[in-house]
Amino acid sequence: MAEVGKAISAATDVDDGWNYIFDGSSTKGWRAYNGKTLPPQWVIEENTLTFDSEKKLEEEFEGGQDIVYAAEEYEEFDLSLEWKMPEGGNSGIFYHLQDGYDAPWQISPEYQLLDDEGWEKFNNAKLEPWQKAGADYGMYAPNESAKVLHPAGEWNTSRIRYTNEKVEHFLNGKLLLSFVPNSEEWKQKKANGKWKDFPSYGTIKKGYIGLQDHDSPLWFRNIKIKKL
Repeated sequence: MAEVGKAISAATDVDDGWNYIFDGSSTKGWRAYNGKTLPPQWVIEENTLTFDSEKKLEEEFEGGQDIVYAAEEYEEFDLSLEWKMPEGGNSGIFYHLQDGYDAPWQISPEYQLLDDEGWEKFNNAKLEPWQKAGADYGMYAPNESAKVLHPAGEWNTSRIRYTNEKVEHFLNGKLLLSFVPNSEEWKQKKANGKWKDFPSYGTIKKGYIGLQDHDSPLWFRNIKIKKL
């Protein structure tokens, strides 16, 4: 496995086996978490999956504004996508999601997507290391010395490699963190941290990929995944 801070080889980007779950032309397979259809805020504009925060969810809509790719479930995988957000923007990538809970974050690990500097400015608060872009939210902090986060309004590339032996988070080609899922260290972090009151967190080992709405404009493109 790559060392923290080391760039992942560009050659792995062109390996066979990638499946585009959003290619810029269709939202087929995507729907609301706990829902049947895609929330109206999520639209395609200029080949980009966009969250329009100006649109409002109708009261009778089934499900919330977080979305999942529900055409297939994934266990071990390599996921890559490009994203950008406005100053202070906030979102996240979920995996191993299953319907039936109040919100995805209660059960699913989350790769944090955030404009770190803008969020602190607008909220007049300091982020915890495990809240920052690239973190395994609430569990593992990114290596800030290795991190290259492009500013608000510019595209970033995030990547998650999940196997039952190791999880890795990349941002713009740099490895930010790695950990062993369900290790004693992982169990201690869960038991003593943000998820101590959520017993189902991290227990599901196969499920959907999801994207989080935090009522911020968002843009995603080139969402692709490979089974490992």
